[in-house]
Formats: sequence, C-alpha cells, structure tokens
Amino acid sequence: MRKNGFDRLLPYIFILPAAILIVGVIFYPILLNMVRSFSGPDGQFTLAHYQAILSDPIQQENIFYTLLIVTVTVLICAILGYLLALYLRFSKGKIAAWMNNLYMLPRFIPGLVAVNGMITIIRDSGLINRISLAMGSNVTLGLMYDMKGIILMNLWFNIPFVMMLLGAGMAKIKDPHIEAAQDVGASLPTIMKDMVWPITNRDLLIALTFVFMSNVSSFTTPYLMGGNFPQMLGISLFRRFNEGDYEAAAAFSVLIFLFSALATLVYVWVNFKRPAWERANQNGLQTAKQATHSW
Repeated sequence: MRKNGFDRLLPYIFILPAAILIVGVIFYPILLNMVRSFSGPDGQFTLAHYQAILSDPIQQENIFYTLLIVTVTVLICAILGYLLALYLRFSKGKIAAWMNNLYMLPRFIPGLVAVNGMITIIRDSGLINRISLAMGSNVTLGLMYDMKGIILMNLWFNIPFVMMLLGAGMAKIKDPHIEAAQDVGASLPTIMKDMVWPITNRDLLIALTFVFMSNVSSFTTPYLMGGNFPQMLGISLFRRFNEGDYEAAAAFSVLIFLFSALATLVYVWVNFKRPAWERANQNGLQTAKQATHSW
C-alpha cells in the first residue's frame, strides 16, 4: 500500500517540536554568541575582540594554562582510569568488591560541595595541616591556588567516569576466556594486546573526549581553587561578563567552543569508524573464545 503525502510527512511532524527545542536551546545561543563576538560598539563587523585576546600575553598564558591543565587531566585519567578499571574487573579481592560498589560516589556529590570539602582538607591550614601539627610537624601541600590542586579535583570528578565506560567494555570478556588463555601459555601482555585492548580502546577514546570537553570549560574548580594568574578560560569569560564587556565574553565563549569542537570531531570520527572498531571488538572476543576452545 502506497503512502500518501501526509503519511510521509507524519514522522517529521512528530519530531518537529523536539527539533525546534534543540535549535532554540542549543544552536541559537551558540549562533548569537558568535555574532556578538564579531560585533563592534556600533554593531559593525570586527575582529578586534579576537585580536585583543590572541595578542595579549596574559590571555596567551591563560590559553596555554587551560590546555595544559586539560591535557594533564586527560593523560592521568587515561592511565589511572584504565589501570583501576582493569583492577576492578579482574581482581577477586574484597577491596575490589567494595570499590566496585562505591567508585561512582564522587559523580553524585555536587561539584560545589566536593570542591569546598577538598579545600578544607588540602589548604595550608586545612585538615592535613592540623593533623601534622598535632604530630609535631608542619605539612603544607601547596595545592591551593595552583594548577596541581585544580588537576587533583578534575581527577576526582573524571576518573570514575572513565572507569565506568571502560568497565562496560571489559565486562564483555568472561573469566573463563582469561583463564583459558593463561592455561595455553598466553602472557599478560599478550592477553592485554589481543583480548582486552581491542575491546576497550574505543571506549577509552570516547571517555577521554568527554573528559576534555567537560574540563576545557571548567569554572567552579578553577574559580575556588585557582589563582589570579594564570587563570582558566572560563574564569576569563566570567570576569569579562562581570565587567559588562559582553562582546569580549562572547569571544571567549567562542574560543572555548572551538576547543570543545576539536574534541567533538574526535568523537564524530570514532563514530564514523564504528564498523572498524566493532570488527576489532569482535576479533578480541573471537581470540578469547578460541583460547577457551583450545583449552
């Protein structure tokens, strides 16, 4: 039975409200910010705001500082997140069992509460310092108003997220597969290379993409724990907005958006490569099954 014109349009009519909402809530503010960032005092087109940011040594330092913090956060999340996910998946100890039940708790604590709690512990007159004074020493960590404190807080929020995505991939590898591979003489590096890595590399890349995007625009942590200079781009945007320089604030928001867009391109590339990733995934599972059959 052939569909008439209305039947063909019906699915699009149903999704029209959602499409309008997405355009109005997401794309319109982004477009408005972009237009404002290129606007001069009289509304004329200008690149002055971008030129002022990119030619200012202070803002150059802020851009470098932001990218450095985000890059270090991503790298540490990759290493620690992967190692901890491996530990939780393949360890049979009681500590691993407890961690499996509790490791997502940092994600459920409001950001402002978590940052304030961390400050009370690590500041120079905080809990660690008071404990050290009671024991006859004077330990100051020097993490406040420093990039190390910001990175520490970023890891608190993001490592559980990386572990969650990796754990979902590692759950596809069953214990008998690992045991069979070991029984036929497969070393730990071989098991990692041929069985675990093909199944988890896509999940790791996606997780790190989201870590990058969420931290490049970070505000709460650098505002409460960062110093006056250098500062992350989110703080620079906030200060321009508070000063009433909305066009400059819009330019900062566009720069942050562009950095996030680079990570988005990685995410899109991963999705376009999904068939290849899935073939690698299947190869890893096939290797595991073959090891089981050999045993």
